[in-house]
Amino acid sequence: MPKVTFIDPSGTRHEIDGDAGATLMEVAVKNLVPGIEAECGGALACATCHVYVDEAWREAVGGPSEMEEDMLDFAYDVRSNSRLSCQVKMTPELDGLVVNVPEQQG
Repeated sequence: MPKVTFIDPSGTRHEIDGDAGATLMEVAVKNLVPGIEAECGGALACATCHVYVDEAWREAVGGPSEMEEDMLDFAYDVRSNSRLSCQVKMTPELDGLVVNVPEQQG
């Protein structure tokens, strides 16, 4: 099980074992990570599961698709390391991944 650390807006770290094949959003929702609203349930129809990928993990996670970039236009405080957590699949290679949850969602 790859482990992921979500850092919520208050700075609290939530270290979670995620199932390989699940999305970051699914892992966050299942474990009640504060700040991940996931209103569309992972359908790439909103920007309420926005996260910032830690710089050390950006290459491993990869960049957003064109559709994801379009949805990120609706997110709050988009940065170069922004991703929608519904579009990032957990893999063994992402064991140790760290992401930050923004102060508010789009």
